[in-house]
Amino acid sequence: VQLQASGGGLVQAGGSLRLSCAASGRTFSSYSMGWFRQASGKEREFVAAISRTLGVTYYADSVKGRFTISRDNAKNTVFLQMNSLKPEDTAVYYCAATSRATSRVVPSRTDLGYDYWGQGTLVTVSS
Repeated sequence: VQLQASGGGLVQAGGSLRLSCAASGRTFSSYSMGWFRQASGKEREFVAAISRTLGVTYYADSVKGRFTISRDNAKNTVFLQMNSLKPEDTAVYYCAATSRATSRVVPSRTDLGYDYWGQGTLVTVSS
């Protein structure tokens, strides 16, 4: 599967952005999806994930209540709605996918649990 992330940009603190990740290739509904981010000089970190079965979602504590992950299987797309953005949310955001059975219901929260990655989209939040 190929993943194409989009929707990043520059936004003021308190603002909102919606990231999209379009998938092509095999059946999108057979993949659990995740969003990760990497700030300059820091390691990549988990943001949110949604399972392929039941749509179970998980969030990092730092974004819980502000970010929402969702998927539209008919459009082969996963979204990350980001509200109440903070300067510390500034990072390159990556979408990832896996078809592993272990992530079928409970999506992985580590990057090792994903097999396919998009190219990343930059989100910059100004104070």
